[in-house]
Amino acid sequence: MKILLLGYGKMGKTIETLALSRSHLIADRIDQDNYTDLHQYNHTNVDVAIEFSQPDAAYNNIIYCLQHGIPIVSGTTGWLDRKDDIETLCKENNGAFFYSSNYSIGVNLFFKLNERLAELMENTTEYRLEMEEIHHTEKKDEPSGTAITLAEGIIKKSDLKEKWILNDDSDKKAIPIYSKREGKVPGTHIIKYSSPIDTIEIKHTAHSREGFAKGALLVAEWMMGKKGVLGMEDFLKF
Repeated sequence: MKILLLGYGKMGKTIETLALSRSHLIADRIDQDNYTDLHQYNHTNVDVAIEFSQPDAAYNNIIYCLQHGIPIVSGTTGWLDRKDDIETLCKENNGAFFYSSNYSIGVNLFFKLNERLAELMENTTEYRLEMEEIHHTEKKDEPSGTAITLAEGIIKKSDLKEKWILNDDSDKKAIPIYSKREGKVPGTHIIKYSSPIDTIEIKHTAHSREGFAKGALLVAEWMMGKKGVLGMEDFLKF
């Protein structure tokens, strides 16, 4: 499989190492230093693109791939206000677009656990819900895409909350998400239900980027021959 890496930061380099260990080829690497090369790129030399760039580059990277028939796996967060446009373009071009806020298999199990807990807690109004996410200081967006996915899962499964809000607990119909940026933390997410008598807490802690990179590479392998707008529920068949 010939892979175009869009974004060649720490995640891109981790994906490259894993891809080579699985006998794949890296067709090219595009990042902010050679971004203009993408528009002169020979797209016929690529089987799939894996996109972990920056929020301000992701949208155009994905458009390029869909317009040139390149299946794309994207994990960049912070641009999702334009995701509807991408999904429309994917369908118009009969393309293949896979997006997840987090490619870790463990995190996706955590998403399901979070939704089930929200269902169980719906009638226990004495509990106060809050969320905390901790990431490395280089992460540009807050809250994390994973935290937003967790909040959306709670809202989908419970009528107690209608939206999420960043670093603020003043709105009782909103889930407060507290964002912290510390050192080199790959990613920690905590969901906490607290009452005067006890606390229920679930937590996912990533120990390295490898889990995210491996998940993205497995998805890219699975994407071969697929069409449409796809996500982790399609891949994992939850």
